[in-house]
Amino acid sequence: MSLFAIADLHLSLGTDKPMDIFGGWNNYTERLSENWNKLVTDDDTVLIAGDISWAMKLNECEKDFSFINSLPGNKIFLKGNHDYWWDTLSKINRYLDEHSFDKIKILFNNSYEVEEYVLCGTRGWSLDCETDEDIRILNRECGRLRFSLDSAKECGKEPIVFLHYPPIYGDNVCDSIIEILKEYNVKKCYYGHIHGSKMIRGSFNGQYEGIKFKLVSCDAVSFTPVLVR
Repeated sequence: MSLFAIADLHLSLGTDKPMDIFGGWNNYTERLSENWNKLVTDDDTVLIAGDISWAMKLNECEKDFSFINSLPGNKIFLKGNHDYWWDTLSKINRYLDEHSFDKIKILFNNSYEVEEYVLCGTRGWSLDCETDEDIRILNRECGRLRFSLDSAKECGKEPIVFLHYPPIYGDNVCDSIIEILKEYNVKKCYYGHIHGSKMIRGSFNGQYEGIKFKLVSCDAVSFTPVLVR
């Protein structure tokens, strides 16, 4: 069984928000499906790190979720900044059950064991925290990351962290997030949110403070799930 990661699907099968108006996103749903089916099997797991659907409300997600559920493998959703449909965990899980989306789970203040790893994460926040509100949100996200990592301690497996927002970009570093990753001895972190060739060129992929970081937003990885292990 393999573990993959990808972010920023930005699906709009049930809403009028086409992404192919942006350069490089032409036929992106078909390309994603084709690449996914070539790599992923029903025994695999794919972590989708945010910005999953353009739907504004949970009851508008059916077509996007149906598309994802039909793809091979088990999927784990993490919240992104454009996932306006995101609701309480109990309401999302009830919606998934009611629509028989049995291949989808939610990563939110919890963790999931996959083979020798345990998957943890949270949305994260912008690196430009200049206002009191930004600082409040970042502190909340740090608390959720700790909660997720704490929930993983008992299993004794190696944690892998997934974020939506990048913890590093250019010369900017979110020290609050980095310190938590170091504290919990996290060695791998995957993130999304960054789009466009110019912005992608400035993203950080590599080792920092003993942690491997990797951008997995759709257009950064050619709409292809990235093998984690």
